[in-house]
Amino acid sequence: MPKPIVVIVGRPNVGKSTLFNRITESASAIIEDIPGVTRDRNYRDAEWDGKHFIVVDTGGFYPEPSDDIFAQIREQALFAIDEADVIIHLLDGKQGLVPSDVEISRTLRASGKKVISAVNKIDGPTRDDRLYDFYPLGVEELIPVSAATGYGYDDLMEKLVSLLPPYAGESVEYPKLAVVGRPNVGKSTLVNTLLGKKRMIVSPLPGTTRDAIDSVCAHYGKKYLLIDTAGLRRKSASGYSLERFAAVRAIRSIERCDVALIVLDATSGIVDQDQRIAGIVDRYGKGAILLLNKWDLLQKSEETRDALLESARRNMWFMPYAPVLTISAIEKKRITKIFPLVDAIISERKKRIPTAELNRAFEEMRSSITMPSYRGKPVKMHFVTQVATEPPSFALFVNHAGAVKDIHKRHIEKIIRSRFSFMGTPVRIFIRQKTDRK
Repeated sequence: MPKPIVVIVGRPNVGKSTLFNRITESASAIIEDIPGVTRDRNYRDAEWDGKHFIVVDTGGFYPEPSDDIFAQIREQALFAIDEADVIIHLLDGKQGLVPSDVEISRTLRASGKKVISAVNKIDGPTRDDRLYDFYPLGVEELIPVSAATGYGYDDLMEKLVSLLPPYAGESVEYPKLAVVGRPNVGKSTLVNTLLGKKRMIVSPLPGTTRDAIDSVCAHYGKKYLLIDTAGLRRKSASGYSLERFAAVRAIRSIERCDVALIVLDATSGIVDQDQRIAGIVDRYGKGAILLLNKWDLLQKSEETRDALLESARRNMWFMPYAPVLTISAIEKKRITKIFPLVDAIISERKKRIPTAELNRAFEEMRSSITMPSYRGKPVKMHFVTQVATEPPSFALFVNHAGAVKDIHKRHIEKIIRSRFSFMGTPVRIFIRQKTDRK
């Protein structure tokens, strides 16, 4: 069952990003940023009263002001209608009702989706009279809120979680694969090829409004679950930009999968949107395989292949652990190589290193890393231990946690991988404080 998605829509400067930050602040440390790739994060995991969901701030998708503001917010609304389980239509209590608010509200209500109309910038009960301006919208309930100060926030969140569909994680035992990538790279063709003639359809998942359909494929008798294949096949007649929202459309599948098959177009090279989608996979801690599709359209030579692989490595520098395959989904070239890689990656993600072996690697870490002093005091690395799997996670205990920088963590990860591989999966390094015994 997919994690619910909540989308915040509204015209510019109504406070969407402020509300987004307030809702997600408790979960802001769950997904780490990748410098230079996904700094403009527009979505995060969130939790309220034990309910887990994903929040999307549509305003973040428009870093440059549009000449046609109404077209921009209409696109936001159409996207929300197509993708969201619950929509928060945020209104500006200071500026009052404007024509675009009316049009967007009408569009949202006509969709049949669950919509919360929240009037922002109401800082206390004495400002509740600002709600009167918005009665012409004809909605059943207007919720006053201040995203900046928190007034009315609890009421808004209680309303929100009451509308969320159920989410209880996955119960399917098959390895779960997500086929992701920007539009027109060949995702649907790859899914059709993976499924072949022996296609088994899993019933539509309950609790979602998107007709998410999972499909089962088999390779030498072993079954694999392909996540939300209906979403891949659905052509957008919605009126919003697929390019703009492709990353968010991939979030549900990535969040649910064990391994993401990241499809890239070998004929056009890797672009920012490819990096963005791959960054989501990495930040969710999922296994990954980079598939350079449309290999059949290139002049096949060893030099071409080597140059293509080098370009993939250079542009996807933040996931050097991910294996790369050149494939042709339409000609079914090297497709069967995907399944052994998936099996190997899932095994690597579940691997737990015995303490004795890890200690031997730790001695190499200590001898190869020169730690600077911290506030005039020497920095000591005490020990490292594996604390989790899927993804493999390690805690390094030091006497001054603030002294350990990202460059040190990358070096530690490099040593761990040189000994234990963890091919195809991110590795997490956490720094923990351990006071020296006196």
